[in-house]
Amino acid sequence: MNPIYNPILSWHSITNQLSSPDQYYPLAMDSDKSGEATKISIQEPKAETKGKGIIAGALAPVIVAAKAARRPRKGWKKGAAIFDLVLRLSAIVAGFAATSLMGTTDQTLPFFTQFFQFHAQYNDLPTFLFFVIANAIASGYLVLSLPFSIVCIIRSHASGPRLLLLILDSVMMGLTTSAASASAAIVYLAHNGNSSANWNAFCQQFGNFCQQVSSAVVASLIAATLLLSLVVVSAFALRKMK
Repeated sequence: MNPIYNPILSWHSITNQLSSPDQYYPLAMDSDKSGEATKISIQEPKAETKGKGIIAGALAPVIVAAKAARRPRKGWKKGAAIFDLVLRLSAIVAGFAATSLMGTTDQTLPFFTQFFQFHAQYNDLPTFLFFVIANAIASGYLVLSLPFSIVCIIRSHASGPRLLLLILDSVMMGLTTSAASASAAIVYLAHNGNSSANWNAFCQQFGNFCQQVSSAVVASLIAATLLLSLVVVSAFALRKMK
């Protein structure tokens, strides 16, 4: 004989299960043929594999899109490497121009006395001699750095050559800037003089000498600016590789 359940207790248990927000249990009611009692059985829900499959299918494109967003683009790396090579070639031209202009600076005045001959040359001043040496070193380094720049174009993901170029470019930028700044101070005094120190304007007599020296200083400052641009490009490329 089937057990008889209290209808009131059974109704309370049903309402408690239906009011729960966490779970929903399907109900099955069985009645015997005699109609003496009604049995209510509560079945445990099965794992909703179909719902999980739908959620996984919806999340799959999001995961793929996130991985694609994390993957860095290769186009900008190659473009930055090509721009680095162009800047390097321009700096070579400016550096060699500064070295040749300063190294060939020489002027002799058409008049002279019995004991003196008025002659001006770049190596008469140690600052200009340092200028020639510094720009020659920087220009030679830029020529030797061209293969590394080409390697960065071919292997845009390689960070070793870029880091080496970044360090050496910074050193050469400091060397070129110091030489150009010191020579610019001498050129300023040569053009304007200094009344407090009783220094007369040197360029009033040696006009061609001062003009060529000024051109060399401008070319060196351009080379220093290009080296600074190379440092910025290399640092930006290394930052984006992380």
